[in-house]
Amino acid sequence: MILRMAAAGATQREIGAAVDRGISSVKLVLGPAGGVYRRAGWVERPRRGLGVEQRIEIALGVREGLSFAEIGQRIGRHRCSVWREVRSNGGRGGYRPMLAHRRAARLACRPKPRKLSANPALLERVIADLRQWWSPQQIAARLRLEFGDDESMQLSHETIYQSLFVQGRGELRRELTRFLRTGRAARRPRSRAGQAVDRIADKILISDRPAEAEDRAVPGHWEGDLILGAGNRSAIGTLVERSTRFVLLLHLGAGKSADAVRDAMLAKIATLPAQLRRTLTWDQGVEMARHREITRASGLQIYFCDPHSPWQRGSNENTNGLLRQYFPKGTDLSVHSEADLDRAAASLNGRPRQTLNWQTPAERITALLSH
Repeated sequence: MILRMAAAGATQREIGAAVDRGISSVKLVLGPAGGVYRRAGWVERPRRGLGVEQRIEIALGVREGLSFAEIGQRIGRHRCSVWREVRSNGGRGGYRPMLAHRRAARLACRPKPRKLSANPALLERVIADLRQWWSPQQIAARLRLEFGDDESMQLSHETIYQSLFVQGRGELRRELTRFLRTGRAARRPRSRAGQAVDRIADKILISDRPAEAEDRAVPGHWEGDLILGAGNRSAIGTLVERSTRFVLLLHLGAGKSADAVRDAMLAKIATLPAQLRRTLTWDQGVEMARHREITRASGLQIYFCDPHSPWQRGSNENTNGLLRQYFPKGTDLSVHSEADLDRAAASLNGRPRQTLNWQTPAERITALLSH
């Protein structure tokens, strides 16, 4: 069932829920495919190639001097399909339908011999380039540049990835995956065409945020994010006020779900006066899927950064770096109590900042609240 659902396009989380197993169990089943999910076994597909009758019609059309578009209309195929068929099988002067059909059947046979296993020189070159930290795209492009006239010394980057990730295609040893930029030994599934990738409904982007939040003149505009613990299994929420750099920390323990973030944020925001609850800017993490509930309950309007744009939360990114002095990377953040988080925030809020003319965030926010 896991393989069938994966082949149908279900995510690992959806599969786990359907079979009542964790994502780790699903990965154990799909792991031998290197994260490249395919149907279990070969399944007969509807014929997409040309049949004998269509090839005979192409030969007749070529003999009559018809254009490829006219032949395509006759057999119900695009003119480019007809052009490729004729070009690959002798051209207009040498096209023979039965020879073309036998050639197509031969090329369709599976499994095909793999290029790397059949060419030791090419295999050695790819391994050498991988060890220089070249990406598969760079290797494939360089081979095309150096061996433009030698097809045997060229291959696609996809062939390299398949040889690295899929067990059973072991031309490239799995330890070579450490030379990839990601260092992963399994492929991550990409979003499939036609599927929505937006997991946060009704979000408002940072381009619609009020101008007063941008110039930092008015307090009450916040930036937020999570810092993650070892294996991404624990987290702490961080909120930074843009004009004063005042920090609040959200105690999440071992949970970082949208519900946990919502509850922790509402509890912390409730301690703020109304004039300090204007906007919050967050990245597009799914932990903010409950943003509408936060806005309704607190009046804090939430805006979302553009994808892959951490500089749009510059104050928060800088603060998260400072917080790693208190909560080092690779540690379990769930061991820290809410009191521990409050002490770390108080320590950071009591640290002089050059951007505040060497005042502390605590002093700056106290001065604002006293007016």
